[in-house]
Amino acid sequence: MRFDTSQQMKLGQQMKLSPRMIQSMEILQMPLAELHERLEQELESNPTMEIVEVDGGGDGGAVDRGEQSVSDGALDIEPESADDFARLDEYTNANPEAAENMFSASKDRVRGEDYSGLRSGGDPDSKFEAMAQAPARGASMSEQLGDQWSLCDVDDRVKALGEVLIEELDDDGYLRSSFAEIADRAGEQIKQLDPSEADWEMALQSMQLSLEPIGIGARDARECLLIQIDARLDRVESLDNRDDAELDGEGLLIARRLVGEFFEDMMKNRLPKIAGKAGLTLDEINLGLGVLKRLSLSPGRGMSAGEQTAVYPDAVVEYDEDADRYIAYLTDGRLPDVRINRAYAKMAMDDGVSKNDRDFLKTNLSNAQWLIDAIGQRRHTLLRVINAVVDEQRDYFDYGPEALKPLPMQPIADRLGIHVATVSRAVSEKYIMTPRGVVALRSFFSGGLSTESGEDVSANAVRAAIEELIENENKAKPMSDEAMVKALKERGIEIARRTVAKYRDQLGIPTARMRKQFGK
Repeated sequence: MRFDTSQQMKLGQQMKLSPRMIQSMEILQMPLAELHERLEQELESNPTMEIVEVDGGGDGGAVDRGEQSVSDGALDIEPESADDFARLDEYTNANPEAAENMFSASKDRVRGEDYSGLRSGGDPDSKFEAMAQAPARGASMSEQLGDQWSLCDVDDRVKALGEVLIEELDDDGYLRSSFAEIADRAGEQIKQLDPSEADWEMALQSMQLSLEPIGIGARDARECLLIQIDARLDRVESLDNRDDAELDGEGLLIARRLVGEFFEDMMKNRLPKIAGKAGLTLDEINLGLGVLKRLSLSPGRGMSAGEQTAVYPDAVVEYDEDADRYIAYLTDGRLPDVRINRAYAKMAMDDGVSKNDRDFLKTNLSNAQWLIDAIGQRRHTLLRVINAVVDEQRDYFDYGPEALKPLPMQPIADRLGIHVATVSRAVSEKYIMTPRGVVALRSFFSGGLSTESGEDVSANAVRAAIEELIENENKAKPMSDEAMVKALKERGIEIARRTVAKYRDQLGIPTARMRKQFGK
C-alpha cells in the first residue's frame, strides 16, 4: 500500500453570513420599543453619533434623515450596510437551513449582550456589557409579598415559616405543595424549629389575613374565593353604608353558600339543582354569581415582574377618502433623530490627529453609519410589507375580521421581490394601529378554508364568525357546536364540528352547557 501527498488548487465561491448581516436581521426583526433601546445603547457608547437638535445650531440646524450620513469613501470606510438585506435574501435562497440556524443561534446571543461589543473592528466594552446584562426589572411577586410580610406583627417563628411559604407560591399566588413537602425542602434553620402541621397552618392563615391582594396563599380555587368573600364580609360589618355595590352583604352571603356548599355543582353550571338543594331562587343564585364574577381566581398574576408589556404600534393605517384606499405610515418618529457628528468626521480625516485616534473614530463612524443605514433599510422594507398586506386585506379594513382572506407570506414576498424569510422577520412582533384597533401584523397571514362558492376564507375569519354567533345567541339556550356548524353552513362556510370545537377552545369560550344562563 502506498500513501502520497499532493497539493491541489480549487477555485470556488462561498457566501457566509458576516456579523453585520446577522445584526441586519436583528434590526429588521426588532419591534419599535426594542429598536429604541438599541439606538439608545449606541448613542451612549458611540461618541460619533449624536441626536439632531430641533432648534438647530451653528451648523445650520436639523437636517432630514438620510442627509446626516457621512460619505463612506471620504472616510475610507468599506461600505457594507447598503446591500445587507439584498445579500441576506441571496444567502437565504442558497442556504435556507444554514441561514435560519445561524440567525437563531445569534439572536439569543446578540439580544443578551450590548451590541457595541459585536461591532466589527472593535473590542467588547465590559462596562456596557455589564449594563446590558443587568436590565432594570420590576420586583417579583415573592419580593413584594416578602416586603409586606416583613412589616406584619407576628412572632419570629411564624415569620420564619411565612417566609418559606411565600417562596413556595406559584405564579397565581397558590400554595400547591403540602406542608410535609415544604418541610422536606426547607433549610436547616427551619428544620431546627421542627414545626408541626399546626405551626405551618398558623403561618399560612396569618399570611392569608395579612397579605394583599386578598386570596394570596390559597391552596385551591375554592379556598381562594372563600378568603376574598370573608374579607369583604368583614368590611361590610365595619361599614355603616351596606348598599355599596362592591360590598353587597346579601350577595356575599349567597356567594359564600355557593362556594362553601355547592362548589362542584356551581362550576358545572347546575343552577337548578343548587336552587332545589339550597332553597334559593334563580334570582338569588344569580345575585351570588354576580359577586363571584368580581373576585379573582389568580390573585398573584398581577404581581409578577414583567407581567405587563406595553405594545407600541410600528405603523398606523388610515383611510384616505380622496383616494378611496388605506394608507400606512410608520410611527418611528418616537425614535431619536440621529446623525454623524461632523466634528468627529473631520477629525477622522485630519492627519494632525494620531493614527490610533483616527482608527478609533473611523471604527465608530463606520458603526454609526451602518446603524443609520440599517434602520433606514428596516423602515423601507417594513413599510413596503405593510402596504402590500393592506392592499391584500382591504376587505378586513372595510368589513371587519370576518372578511380576512387566507394570505401566505410567499405571495407578499413574490410581489416585493424579497425572500419569504425577510417577510417573516419584518412582521415578527410588529403591531399596527388600524381603524379596527391595534392588530398584530402577523395575524393577517393565515391559512384558510373554502366556502361552498369556492371562495377562500381565513381561519381567523371563521373564528370571528364563531365569536359573533356566540355573542348573539340566546343565552338561555346557547348554541351547541353542531348548531354552529349548521349556522356557519348557512353563511357558506363548510366546517367540521371538531374544527368548531377546536376554534372555540382557542378563543377561550366554554361549551354550551357552561354558557347557559338561567332565568332571572
